[in-house]
Formats: sequence, C-alpha cells, structure tokens
Amino acid sequence: MASTGPYGSWPSPIDAALAASHDGRPEYLGTVGAEVWWTAPRPAEGGRRALIRRRADGTEESVLPEPWNARSRVIEYGGHPWAAVARDGGPLVVFVHFPDQRLYAYEPDAPGSEPRPLTPLSAVGDGLRWADLRIEEDRGEVWGVLEEFTGPAPTDVRRVIAAVPLDGSAADDRAAIRELCEDRHRFVTGPRLSPDGRRAAWIAWDHPAMPWDATTVVLADVTGDGEFTGVRDVPTGTASICQVDWAPDGGLLFLTDADGWWQPHRAEPGALSAAGATAGPARPAFGAPVLPGREEEFGGPLWKIGLQWFHPLENGLIAVIHGTDTTALGILDPTTGELADAVGPWTEWAPSLAVQGDRVTGVAAGVRGGYEIVELDTRTGHTRVIGAAHTDTVDPAHYPEPRIRTFTGPGGREIHAHVYPPHHPGWTAPEGELPPFVVWAHGGPTGRSPLVLDLEIAYFTSRGIGVAEVNYGGSTGYGRAYRERLREEWGVVDVEDCAAVAQGLAAEGAADPGRIAVRGGSAGGWTAAASLAGTDVYACGTILYPVLDPLGWATDGTHDFESHYLESLLGPLAEFPDRYRSRSPLERADRITAPFLLLQGLDDVICPPAQSERLLARLAGRGVPHAYLAFEGESHGFRRAETMIRALEAELGLYNRTFGLTRTDVPDPELIA
Repeated sequence: MASTGPYGSWPSPIDAALAASHDGRPEYLGTVGAEVWWTAPRPAEGGRRALIRRRADGTEESVLPEPWNARSRVIEYGGHPWAAVARDGGPLVVFVHFPDQRLYAYEPDAPGSEPRPLTPLSAVGDGLRWADLRIEEDRGEVWGVLEEFTGPAPTDVRRVIAAVPLDGSAADDRAAIRELCEDRHRFVTGPRLSPDGRRAAWIAWDHPAMPWDATTVVLADVTGDGEFTGVRDVPTGTASICQVDWAPDGGLLFLTDADGWWQPHRAEPGALSAAGATAGPARPAFGAPVLPGREEEFGGPLWKIGLQWFHPLENGLIAVIHGTDTTALGILDPTTGELADAVGPWTEWAPSLAVQGDRVTGVAAGVRGGYEIVELDTRTGHTRVIGAAHTDTVDPAHYPEPRIRTFTGPGGREIHAHVYPPHHPGWTAPEGELPPFVVWAHGGPTGRSPLVLDLEIAYFTSRGIGVAEVNYGGSTGYGRAYRERLREEWGVVDVEDCAAVAQGLAAEGAADPGRIAVRGGSAGGWTAAASLAGTDVYACGTILYPVLDPLGWATDGTHDFESHYLESLLGPLAEFPDRYRSRSPLERADRITAPFLLLQGLDDVICPPAQSERLLARLAGRGVPHAYLAFEGESHGFRRAETMIRALEAELGLYNRTFGLTRTDVPDPELIA
C-alpha cells in the first residue's frame, strides 16, 4: 500500500550524485578495423571526455589514460575530436587534447607509447584548434578543420581545411601545416572524399547566417598529390544543408531543408562537374529529393562540427535518423524510397553513426534507459546493445512516465512539450493537493528536448515535483516554419510558449498555479530570466549560465560562432537597438520580484560570468531573494560531478523553500535579498 505525503516531500533513491554520474552521453562513434570507438563523459574524472574502444571480443576499455581529454573547442561547442586507423601492430589514433587543443598521435597497443604532439601551440588569441578529423595514411597526414586565431578578440579567427603531417614535423612549425582550401568562408566542416578519392565535398557558411539558416556545399577536385583544385560553391540559396557524403557509385548525398524539412537529396555523378558554375534559385541547384513530400526531419542543427544523421552503406542503402517528437534509426533504399526502421525501445538517436559492412552502430536512448551504443544488423533486422549499456542502479519503477503533449499558445499556435508528472511507486499525495511543477526551457534556442530518460528529471519527479520540457517555437524537429517562429521574436515567443504550457497545466488541474517554477540554461537561461522579468506565472526560477545582455553579445561579448546570431533572433542591431534593450533581462532587472538561483561557470566564454555579475549588481538592494553559485573550472555546461551535485541540490533547496515543502535532506540555498 502506498504511503501518503505532500508533493515534493517524498523520499527517493535517485540522489544528486546518481544523477550527476549519468550526465552526458557517448558521442562521436567510429570504426577502427573490427572495433567500435566513441567518446564518453567522465564526471568523476574532472569532467574529461574519455576515448573508449570496444574490442572484437566485446570488452570495453579506455584508449587514453587520465588526464588525456578527447574534446575539441572548435566553434566552442566542438566537433568530432579523433580519428584512427587499424594497423598490424595496433591502431594509430590522432585526437584533440582539450586543455591545449593540440593534435596528438598515439599508438595504444605499442609498449611504452605516449601521446606525441603533431601541431604547435600559438600565442595568438586562443591558438590553434582542430575538429572533424580523418587520417590519410597513404599521404602520411591527418586532415581536418583548423580554427586559427589571428588576434586577441574572440572574433579574430579564420577557419580552413588543413593537413597535418603524422611524423610530428609540424609540432613546433606552423609552416609545416598544409592548407587545403582558402579561408573565403567563415565556417567549414571537414572534407568527405568520394569513393575514388578524386573529389571532396564539405559544408560552409558565413556570418550573419547560422548553419540552420543557410549553408552551401563546396566541391573540389583532389589531385594525386592531395591538393584541392577547382574549388567551387554549389548554389543553395537560403536552404540549410546540414550533412553531405558520397554514395558508393560516386553520387553526392546531402540533407537540405529547401522544402521545409531536412530531407535526403541525391545528385548524380554526372551533375557534379558543372555544379557551381552558375547561380541557382532558393532551392539547391542540383540533386533531387529521395523522399519527396515527407514531413519529418532527417537532419538537425549543426551545433557541432561533424554530426551525422545518415551514413551510406556499401550496398547503396543509407542508414538514416529521422522523426519529429521522437527519432528512429532506419534503412533507406534511395532507389525505391522504402524505409524500414530498427525495432527496439529507443526513442532518440543521436546524430552519430558508424558502419561496418552490413552493421550500423548508433547512440540511442529511451524513456526507460539512458544513451547506449546500439548495433543494427541490416541483413536480419536484429538490434542489440554492444557498448555503454544502460544499467538500472535503482528500481526503474522510480523513473518518470512522460507524456507527449501539444498545447495551444497565443493565436492558436501549437506548442510541443514533454510532460513528466510526479511519480513514485510507493508514495501518493493527499487527495485534492495539486503538484508543483518546473517548466524547463532548453538551450540553443535552436535546439530541442529529446524524449529520453534523464535522471535530473527523475530527481524531481520521484520527489513529487513535476517537470514540463517545452519545445517552444524556434525548436528544431518540427520543420523550418516552426523553427522560424522565433525569428526576431526571441524573448517573446519562447517566453509566451513556456507560459502557455505552465498555464495549460494549471488550467487542467495538473499543476498548482501558485507553485510553478521556470528553469533553463544558456539560451534557456535567457528564457528563464526573461520569464521572471516579463510574466507573473512563476513562483521562482533557476537560471544556468545564461544569456542576459544582447547588447554585449552583439559587441564582442561572446564567441565568434554566435556573434551574429542575434541578427536573426532579434534583428540587426543598427535597425532595432530598442529591441535589444527592451527584451534584455538585464535591462528589465527591476521587474524581477520572484526568488531565483543563478548558476555560472567562471570559465564560460560563450556566456561570460560578467553578464551574471551585472544582473546581480542591478538587483542589489531591491529585496529580491536570490542565490549565486559560481564554479571555477567550469565552462558552458557543467561537467564535473561535484559541480552538478551542488547545483542540483541547490535547485531543490530553492523549490523546498519557495514551494513551502518540508524537506530536511537538502541544503538551504541561503537566499539573500
């Protein structure tokens, strides 16, 4: 028989340490001979990213010992940080080491081997950075994206595709790095070589466009000496192309949203020689849709360099990730349009795929399990977990039971959300009591909240506090039109949509209208802060490493990748200066009256701590209860276990105090006015 206790007071086996230990997910899959490799979070090891190999016998081990950290800082959000090839004596791996961003070569199976540097340090700005690597062993080089700072400002930067000698001759010599393309585009991805090695294709874009606004495909011919010649852009108008790769027969495959959804397209080999010779209309100048008229996403936003939503197979089929609220791994026959999905409990597939013959490997999670490495045998349709397997460290009966919901917002617009009501197998609330809820706003804001098990959500729901993740207008996963609702409306549509979900839950009797909080990080931190300043819906809020000052962002206040992002989110500063001020949570700090918790990494270059400190200065003496926790060694998004534990417990402490709960097992956040 279930015990009875007020919402928010229930005991739970899911503590902050357990939630922190499961934060993050495997990323950047690849195959090395018969092995599958990936990067994995290690919160207990200073937040480093380990490089993991799954040997042919199924055993898993770390390729790199502590403190080696395989993580790139290109465009600050990073990209594919490693490449490896199989050799008779064991693999050769090249990886980016996070602290100095140099490339290192390492032979893990060679006795006494140590990582050796391949690239030099630079005293200019933030130096040299690398991502999206591929080893060209026949040429004795590793190719990838080079991000090079040319001055002290965060926007003093250039990006090219470059080749680094594997012999270490460039370790102290920048001149030994061979640039394969000019820096005529601000951003580039790594090259994808055609099956015959005679052509290369990559994606490029320029300010003020973000990669989900407009990108172009770049083609080049590759000489026998590894030189890129005949480099040319393929006109794509205002379409966003998020991935490009080659079919086995030399056709070019790419994902474009020219028809409103990221969809697979194909250009025939014979059309590629002339591609880019003349300007084209808004839709791609070459290629045709593989699945015309299908309204679902087969791609996503390029927040990192080297993401993969599809992978060609040797037999001409294509492994694809597709869906809207949830995603699936499917095998697409481009000649017939037939699409067959893998069977299993997974509701979200990350944009990372690897192929070995007829086997496709991906990173997937479900509502009852975290992200794990899953293999699909395309001959039999059989799926199995082969790595990073989810294990239940507590009774899964304590996991939340999500509901996919669509709410109605201003003007009758649809708002997509995932609602997680309070849930505990052994506790229930007194009859008639309504539960407290926390509305979560995701980052980006061009992002989305996947429908997967998240132990941070379970941390709250198992204690009797509901969570509603809002995929507000501007989120990806629902087509370009839904994504562009936020265009020049940031701070309006996102705030309205979150409020509509909160009020909708209250109106239907699912949430206590007096005990609703708002929470978000990064762009979600902006939405949380703007919601506290612009509405009276919320009793309190949790603001993590937020954007608070758009004027500062627009004037060298952030990193290069997003330095022009506000031109689409708010409009050009020269035309709409009042908009930058009127929507700024910093400028509207006098309207904030609800208690809040502010969490900030002191090494954050995307949302620098100066913004948070200016908000606190504006609120000084105004009598608004708040707490500020700043963490040394943390950047944009927390990665250390001790940080995540303290942050999560402080958040629960805020709700304990504000919602009038009776918990004695969490620290008081010590709000000051």
